[in-house]
Amino acid sequence: MRGQIDYGRQTGGTDMKRRSFLKWAAAGSASAAVTGINAQSAPKPAGPMATQPVRTGELDELSIAQLQEGLKKGRFTAQSLVEGYLRRIEEIDRQGPTLNAVIEINPDAPEIARKLDEERKARGPRSPLHGIPVLIKDNIDTHDRMHTSAGSLALKDSIPEQDSFLAARLRQAGAVILGKTNLSEWANFRSERSTSGWSGRGGLTRNPYALDRNPCGSSSGSAVAVAASLCAVAVGTETDGSIVSPASANGIVGIKPTVGLISRSGIIPISHTQDTAGPMARTVADAAALLGVLKGTDPRDPATIEKTINIPGDYTQFLDLRGLKGIRLGIARRMFGFHLLVDPVMETALAACKSLGAELIDLPGDFSGENFFDAEIDMLLYEFKHDLNQYLGQLPVSTTVRTLKDLIEFNDRHAAQEMPYFGQELFIKAEAKGPLSEAGYRKSLNKSLTYTRIDGIDTVMARHQLDALVAPTMGPVCVSDLILGDRFSGGSSWVAAAAGYPSITVPAGNVYGLPVGISFFGTAWSEPQLIRIAFAFEQGTKLRKKPGFLPTADIRTTALT
Repeated sequence: MRGQIDYGRQTGGTDMKRRSFLKWAAAGSASAAVTGINAQSAPKPAGPMATQPVRTGELDELSIAQLQEGLKKGRFTAQSLVEGYLRRIEEIDRQGPTLNAVIEINPDAPEIARKLDEERKARGPRSPLHGIPVLIKDNIDTHDRMHTSAGSLALKDSIPEQDSFLAARLRQAGAVILGKTNLSEWANFRSERSTSGWSGRGGLTRNPYALDRNPCGSSSGSAVAVAASLCAVAVGTETDGSIVSPASANGIVGIKPTVGLISRSGIIPISHTQDTAGPMARTVADAAALLGVLKGTDPRDPATIEKTINIPGDYTQFLDLRGLKGIRLGIARRMFGFHLLVDPVMETALAACKSLGAELIDLPGDFSGENFFDAEIDMLLYEFKHDLNQYLGQLPVSTTVRTLKDLIEFNDRHAAQEMPYFGQELFIKAEAKGPLSEAGYRKSLNKSLTYTRIDGIDTVMARHQLDALVAPTMGPVCVSDLILGDRFSGGSSWVAAAAGYPSITVPAGNVYGLPVGISFFGTAWSEPQLIRIAFAFEQGTKLRKKPGFLPTADIRTTALT
């Protein structure tokens, strides 16, 4: 699921640019013969300067709590919220800056909202998300009039036979699934030279802080939609970096939970070892509220049944302004030093953590990542073939693409639409892999988990008696480049992602107006502690800035803000 594998070092060419797995893939645009409200045949270039600033609407930057207060007092109805966000999508996403974050609108959203309004009057709200419009990534199944395609033209007409567990949880909570967001196609697991934020079905998503900059991937559309207030909150998915990296790049909060907290059933897969969905929001409070709705035990996903602890029912109970008081934070120094201007942002953020009561412990020699990345990639290639074949095989019989081999052949036949900018090298490498019973797979899986869990996060935290680890999420994003692909400098997503452990990114500052996030991560099921820390940091610093929808980054301004 998806996104940037960013391994804390500059990568390029054959190194797979690891960011989302990968890499932050997918950026440019594609075919005009697509469904979805924002499909483009090519990315539209930004003008020389923003000629019409985006108007501030009444829904701009509103939190879930503020929306619920408005619903309670009659300022809003669920139906008026849906209509308001749809107008904003039309004005900002399809026109205006043309962010291209939303790939498809739910045609039933207004009627769903109307019924939820009637229910609120009769019986009261079901949950804090009752009547709240939510966008979800286009690799999450819904059994309705929307499609689930992973951004691929091969699945542009695919309607699964049942909701994903995640979508069902949202509906049960009374949330309104407003539509689906664009993504790096196949969650960035197609090419070694992709451009993040691009899919054949949806085209190129653009960063709302500087329109020529990359939105990062693979949950590009979800991150951009949240940043631009096209929805209240959104859902992304991650295999390595695909939630936290675009969250960082778009100035929002992203939570990548422990694998098994949120069911993956009905989500187009990469890896059953590392895949997870997670909340993307403008605040830690909103992310925590959404996390409580998404989590749950699902017989269709064994990982959700294997929990060894009691899972909280409500994560908003951990929103503590004093959450950093007495906390021992381990600074993963090996994940610093990849960008000249990121380190000062991080040092300022760390100083804030200390002023808010944290004890900082430098870890200069841990988490190098050497001799690990090849094992992770090898394991993911094996699991992608196995898991994707299972997913495609259970789609309705009308779906013609039933295996990874079918998908490769489809892309070859439709190369002008699906591969105008980059190829499918990862697909081909995955197809060449054998079954999961092979010794090579078991060796790579064991190495990946041992390095990041037993010899990684668990050992480091126990040795230094830490409550959490901290590192820069990633650096400022590059300009989207459909010719050369992604160029990203470094980051910290890989260790928690490969371990299947939780991480949360929070805005930490800006470099020439481009957001930079700070990540807090820890051992399995440590979401309560990480939410305490992240909330205290967020509220103690208030470093998030609204996007300005500029055509390009203004390097004439002060570098660090």
